[in-house]
Amino acid sequence: MILPTDSLMNIHPTLYRHPTADLYKPMALAGVVCTMMDTTVPGNVHKISQQHNALTITTQHAEARVWIYSPTIIRVNVSRHFDAQDHSFAVIQPPQGNIRYDDSPDELSIHTGELELRISKSPLRFNFYNADGILLSGDDERFGTMWQGEKFTNYRKLFKDERFIGLGEKTGNLDRRGSNYVNWNTDAVDYTPKSDPLYKTFPFYIGLHSGLTYGLFLDNTHRSFFDFGASTDHSMHWLGADGGDLNYYFFGAQGVANIIQDQTWLTGRMEMPPLWSLGYQQCRWSYMSAKEVLEVARNFRKLKIPADAMYCDIDYMDGFKIFTWNNETFPEPKAMIDELTAMGFKLVTIVDPGIKIEDGYKQYDEGVKKGYFATYPDGELYIGEVWPGRCHFPDFYKAEVRDWWGKSFDALTEPGVAGFWNDMNEPAAWGQNIPGIMRFGDKYMPEVRNAYGNEMSRGTYEGTKALLKGKRPFVLTRAAYTGIQRYSAVWTGDNTATDAHLLLGCRLVNSLGIVGVSYVGVDIGGFSGNPTPELMVRWNSLGVYTPMFRNHAMAATVMREPWAWGKQNEKIIKKDIEQRYKLLPYIYSSFYRSHQTGLPVARTLAIDLPFDELVYDEAYQNQFFFGDNILVAPADSHQREIDVYLPAGDWYRFGTDEKITGGDVISADAPLTDLPVFIRAGAIIPMQSIVQSTAEQGDGILQIHVWNGEGSTDFVYYEDDGDTYAYEQGAYYKRTISFNAETGNITFSAVEGTFTSRFDRIMIVSHGFGKTEDWICYNEPTEFTVR
Repeated sequence: MILPTDSLMNIHPTLYRHPTADLYKPMALAGVVCTMMDTTVPGNVHKISQQHNALTITTQHAEARVWIYSPTIIRVNVSRHFDAQDHSFAVIQPPQGNIRYDDSPDELSIHTGELELRISKSPLRFNFYNADGILLSGDDERFGTMWQGEKFTNYRKLFKDERFIGLGEKTGNLDRRGSNYVNWNTDAVDYTPKSDPLYKTFPFYIGLHSGLTYGLFLDNTHRSFFDFGASTDHSMHWLGADGGDLNYYFFGAQGVANIIQDQTWLTGRMEMPPLWSLGYQQCRWSYMSAKEVLEVARNFRKLKIPADAMYCDIDYMDGFKIFTWNNETFPEPKAMIDELTAMGFKLVTIVDPGIKIEDGYKQYDEGVKKGYFATYPDGELYIGEVWPGRCHFPDFYKAEVRDWWGKSFDALTEPGVAGFWNDMNEPAAWGQNIPGIMRFGDKYMPEVRNAYGNEMSRGTYEGTKALLKGKRPFVLTRAAYTGIQRYSAVWTGDNTATDAHLLLGCRLVNSLGIVGVSYVGVDIGGFSGNPTPELMVRWNSLGVYTPMFRNHAMAATVMREPWAWGKQNEKIIKKDIEQRYKLLPYIYSSFYRSHQTGLPVARTLAIDLPFDELVYDEAYQNQFFFGDNILVAPADSHQREIDVYLPAGDWYRFGTDEKITGGDVISADAPLTDLPVFIRAGAIIPMQSIVQSTAEQGDGILQIHVWNGEGSTDFVYYEDDGDTYAYEQGAYYKRTISFNAETGNITFSAVEGTFTSRFDRIMIVSHGFGKTEDWICYNEPTEFTVR
C-alpha cells in the first residue's frame, strides 16, 4: 500500500507524537505497510520458524533473523534480500545451537540467562533487557527500522542520561552524545580535530545509562552513519547504511571492560607483537638512501638514545613500484639491513596497493595475466593514479590474490625486512572519488570499500608470517575495519604538528582501544607542518605512554630526530625514550593482558569509571590509563600547570614520588621535563635498566617497583622470547606478583611456562614505605617484606 505523506496522519497517526503524550506508543494496522517517499517498513510478523541455528521471523516486506552467540551476545539481522552466504569480515565465532523462545499473541521472548530479547509482532520491534527485566536498549517505538530505496535506518530509544563511547577513529569528544558520524574510509589528508570521516571504520559503540551498559556492533561494510541524538531533539538515536542489511550484534554484559572482552572474543584478539616493535621507531618521508638510513641509525647509537626500528618510506622503491628497490640509492638492501641488525635495529618498509602499469614489472604482468585486479562492470581493468602514476588495484577480497600478494613480500623479507607498513589502502587514488561501479569480483566498491584495508593487511600478515618462518611480522595499516587487530597494528594517519592534534591523538588512541584495537599509535610530532621544539618535546613525552611509539614526518618538514632540537631538548627527549625502555617489562605484560582479554593497553578512564561525570568533562577527557596502574594526564606544549582529575584512592606522582589523595581535581605542575603521570597506590610495575635496543641483553636485573597503598593488589608478569610463536606452545614465563597491604608482603607465584627468563636477578624497589633500601634476590624468589 503506497500512501502520500499527507495520508499518514489518517492511517497511522501515532507515527507522530501527540503534543500532550508522555510516551511514543505506535499502533500499527494489521497488514498495512506504510511507504512514503519510497520509504518502506517491514510490516507485521506473519511467520516464525527455526533453521540453521537461527530464529527466522517473516513479515510482509522483510525477514528478520536472530542468533545467540553467548549468554551476553545476540545477533539480529533484518533484511529484504538476505544473502545465504552471510559472510563477515569481522566475526570469527559461530552462533550457538537452537534458540528457545516463548511465543505469545503480541511478542516473542528469547532468554539467554543474561539477556532477554522481546520482539514485538505488530509492528516488528526489538527490545533488549537484562536478567532483571530492565530495558538496556531497543527500537524507537514509532519508527523502528525503515528503508528509503536500498538505504536503511534503525531508529532507537534514547535515555535521558545516556552516553555513548566508541566508534574507534572518530574526532570529537569522548562522549558521542549530540554528535553524528559517517563511516567511509577516506584518505583524510590534513584532517582537523573536527573532520569526519577519517581512515577507518569501526561501527561499534557502547551505551551507558541508568548505571547499565550495553554494546552494539553494526556489521555492515557499506557507507554507514550514526547519530546520537544530534538532530532529533534528543528524542532518539539512529544508525544505518547505504545498503546491505541491518545486521548487528547486541552485547549485554555489564561493565565496559566486559563488553570489550565480549566484542574481542567475537571479532578476535591481537597476537603478541614482536618485542622490538614496542621500542622507539624512527620514520620519515623519506630517508632517501641507504647511506642516510645508516647515518641516522649510527647517530642513535653514538648519542646512546635507545631505538629499535628504522623506516623506509616510498622513496626506497624503483619508481614507487611495490616490491622493488631503487638500485641507485638502495643498491644493496641486504648489506644495509645486515648493518642495521648489527646495531640492534629492524627495518620497516612501506607498501601501497597501487600496482604500476608497466610491462615487464613482475607484479603488473602477473596480476593482469591472472585477473587479480579490480575492474569496471564490463571487465575493463580499473585505473587510478597514485604515487607510481597509472595503477591497477589488487582484489584483496579473493584468497588467491591475498596469497599472491603475500608471496610477493619475498622481495623484502629475503634481504631482512621485518616490518611491513600498509598505506594508501582506503583505497586512495588522486582525486579521492573512485567510481562506485568499480568491482572487486562480484562486489561493487560501495559494498566493501570499508573492508579493503583489512583484506590488504590480512594478505600482508599471512604472507609475511609464512615467509618469516616462525618469526612474528610487524604489520601496520592506515585503513581498517572491525577485526583488524587479528592482523595489524594501526596508526591515526596524517596528523598535524599542533597542540590540538596532540590532544586529539589521545582521544583517538583511547577510542580505538574501546573497539578492540590495542596496538595503535600516532605520528609523534605531527606528520604535516613543523612543530615547535616545545611541541616536539611534549609529544615525545606522551609517546612513552602510547602503545606504538613512532616519530614520523612529511617530506619538506624539518628533521624530527631527537638530536634536531638543540642539546637541552635532546637531553629531555633522550630521558623520556629511556623511560619507555625502562617500562618495557610492564608494557609487554600489558600487551599480554590485551592478547588474552582484549582490554587495551592505553584506555580511557571510562572503561574503569563509566558513570563518573568528570571522566567525560572536556577538561579531563584526554586522560587515560596506561596498563592497569599508570594514569597519564596530557598537557599541551604551552601548559606548565594543568588541572588533573585523580579518581578515588591514593596516587603517587611518577616523577617525584609525591603522594596525593585522589577523588578530586588537583593542580599539577607540568614542566616539559616531567609530564604529569601518576601511579596508583598499591601498584606493582616491573621495570628494567636502560638498554639501547630490545636486542641488548641488559644487566639481567628485573626491577619490581611497588608503591605503598591500603589495598592488596597483584600483577601478572609475562615474558617470552619476543620474536617467535613458541609462546603458543607454552614457551613463556608467567608469574603473579602480589602485594599484601596488611602485612607488607610481596609474594611471587610459581612460574608458569617453559621459557627461561632473560632476567637472572630480581630487585624490589619500594615507594612510600619509609624505607630507602632495595632488595636483590637471585633465581626465583617467593616472598619479600617491605614494611
